[in-house]
Amino acid sequence: MRRDELPAPETGLLLTHFLTVADVARSRGFYTDVLGGEVVLEENPCIVRLANGWIIMNPGGGPTPDKPGVTLRPPTDPSTASSFLNLRVADIEECHRQWSARGAEFLTPPLDRRAELRCYLRDPDGYLIEVGQATGMVRGVFADPPAGTS
Repeated sequence: MRRDELPAPETGLLLTHFLTVADVARSRGFYTDVLGGEVVLEENPCIVRLANGWIIMNPGGGPTPDKPGVTLRPPTDPSTASSFLNLRVADIEECHRQWSARGAEFLTPPLDRRAELRCYLRDPDGYLIEVGQATGMVRGVFADPPAGTS
């Protein structure tokens, strides 16, 4: 492994996304075999390069000295999410076809939301992943404001 494969900037800031997973090998397989990522580090932590970012995965656990009082665990309720991974693609129909053929289970096919085409899937631990293609927004058509706002 080369240093430039790791999410370790020599200057400035680099964004990664950490997932607490129940089974590292299973999750690593999903992010590589289904979504097309590349393994940078197998375990401790598992690091997968996905497009121009990195997914870092480790099992859950109790508090550590640098995060006292915090326990990490995968999601337990698939009907509730407080955050999700947002992937932007150039061709959502092709992406939906490819990933479905590789075993991804989407909640719906891509839907036209005016500003974008969008659909969602879950990873093996139940993390929600949005897949979107900017369509209207590149022409100045944006999403409607959330219900209840002016």
